[in-house]
Amino acid sequence: MARSKVTVVGAGNVGATCAHWIASREIADVVLVDIAGDPPGNFAKGKALDLFEAAPVMKFDLNISGGNDYAMTAGSDVVVVTAGVPRKKKPDGTFPSRDELVATNQAIVGAVVREAAKYSPDAVMIVVSNPLDAMCHVALHESGFPANRVIGQAGSLDTARYKAFLAMELGVSVRDIHGIVLGGHGDEMVPLPRHTSVAGIPVRELIAEDKLQQIITRTRKGGGEIVGLVGVSAWYAPAAGTVEMVEAIVRDQKRVIPSAVLTAGEYGYSGLYLGLPAVLGAGGVERIIEMQLNDEEKGMLEISANAVKSVVGVLGYN
Repeated sequence: MARSKVTVVGAGNVGATCAHWIASREIADVVLVDIAGDPPGNFAKGKALDLFEAAPVMKFDLNISGGNDYAMTAGSDVVVVTAGVPRKKKPDGTFPSRDELVATNQAIVGAVVREAAKYSPDAVMIVVSNPLDAMCHVALHESGFPANRVIGQAGSLDTARYKAFLAMELGVSVRDIHGIVLGGHGDEMVPLPRHTSVAGIPVRELIAEDKLQQIITRTRKGGGEIVGLVGVSAWYAPAAGTVEMVEAIVRDQKRVIPSAVLTAGEYGYSGLYLGLPAVLGAGGVERIIEMQLNDEEKGMLEISANAVKSVVGVLGYN
């Protein structure tokens, strides 16, 4: 039986760490694609070679390759898109506007998605590039794939941060924290403490409300906290969230993972990518689970959805 194959577009911190964890868990053969290097592609080729040289020590039996030729990616089961530019200072000391960043990454993501889709027309595509929710719309538009095969990674990361902060505060294992974060990937994301528990115990029985709200705020600003400490965007946790989704799809696990999915009436939204609980399996998004939200939670989701709409509006798609 042939092994599964995963392509990771972008061999920077997030992409390379995705490849690392895919290999360490023996999920699939990996192809890293990146234009960086002299000549172009050498950066990805070198990272792939370095990772493969770890195989005799770490005991994973996989093919790992890299370069700039999308022909290498042909027949991939999953394509992970991490390509794009971060928001950083321009030479004049100012930061690019949101619209400038969206336009720049729209061009980059659009180009790589078209190439990847050409060589792997049956793949499931997981978008990691920011602004995440908008780039999902780009990937859907440029790939021509059905919506169930274009998914965004955000909720998995946001939920992981939420759980990690709760475990730190409560002094319990992260394995016993159960919760979920919905909505767009940004300051308007929607952690749901009413649906959060510790080994089945409602979290509000174990933590004061002010501490809980501090954790929710920290979760919403989790990416910025890492940038403030390190100077660049996070990579370990984003890659881990991505690989969780990759594994669910490749191994047809039917995992319920909060993911950016295209709505078709769920929660009252249509035609908008929004972070919602989704069953992920071999078919990509196999179904979206509709939770019973109270008025406060619906209000928070509405704020988040409006924030996503404002960014998506910059793309120019109808």
